[in-house]
Amino acid sequence: MTDVYTITLKNCAFFARHGVYPEEEVLGQRFYVDAEFDVAAGAALENDALEGTVDYGVAFKVIEKTVTTSRHLLIEALALTIARELCAQFPEIRRAKISVRKPSAPVPGILDYVQVSVEHFR
Repeated sequence: MTDVYTITLKNCAFFARHGVYPEEEVLGQRFYVDAEFDVAAGAALENDALEGTVDYGVAFKVIEKTVTTSRHLLIEALALTIARELCAQFPEIRRAKISVRKPSAPVPGILDYVQVSVEHFR
C-alpha cells in the first residue's frame, strides 16, 4: 500500500474578473481559494527531499496564474481548471479538492460568500 499525505493551502486571495454578468468582468472582485491535495509519498518523505513531492510555493503560483489570467463564467469551472492544472504540474497528486469562494456574489440577499468545491482524481 502506498503512503499518502495531504497538503492544504487555505484562503489564497486573488483579484479577478470571473462571473456571468458583464459588470463582474468590468469591476472584478476578490476570490478566495482553498486547495487540498492528497499526494503519493514515494521516496520524498523517506529522503526528506523536495524532489518527488509538491512544492506548495509552486502550487500557489499555479493557482494564482489560473485565477488571474483566465476568465470563467462559473466558479465551478474555475475550480476544476485549477485542480487539473495542479495535477498536470505535479504527477504525485492523487486527488485535488479545490474550493473557490466569491464574497461579492450578485445575489439578492445578505450572505458572507458563495462557495463551490470540486474534487479531481487522478
